[in-house]
Amino acid sequence: MQKITAAVVRLDKWLWAARFYRTRALAVDAINGGHVHVNGIRVKPSRGVNLGDEMRISKDTTIVSLVVRNISAKRGPATQARNLYEETAESIRLRERLAAERKLVAASSGPKKRPDKRARRRIIRFINKNQQAS
Repeated sequence: MQKITAAVVRLDKWLWAARFYRTRALAVDAINGGHVHVNGIRVKPSRGVNLGDEMRISKDTTIVSLVVRNISAKRGPATQARNLYEETAESIRLRERLAAERKLVAASSGPKKRPDKRARRRIIRFINKNQQAS
């Protein structure tokens, strides 16, 4: 009697297929840099991904916690990649809260605009005046 096993997919390949990283090389760098933990353990890129594995992926300022629901080594459309994992409710709340905070900070700083002709002339005059005084 033969035992049927699911194909083992490398962690770096799965992260690439799930569209967390644009290339496998970026996924390998993130894994080696300690930004990806599987079941609470720092792992290597060649580790196999299993159904039900819990992952924590740190990317820029966000941390995504997820559970592996499907395994694929092929990169497909984003809708298909979304079916490979399920993000935890706590992770979603944290991500949304951080996004709201970033939005508030951006709104409070006001729009950034370049100086117009008149403002540029004033800046140049101010700089030249300070250089002559030195």
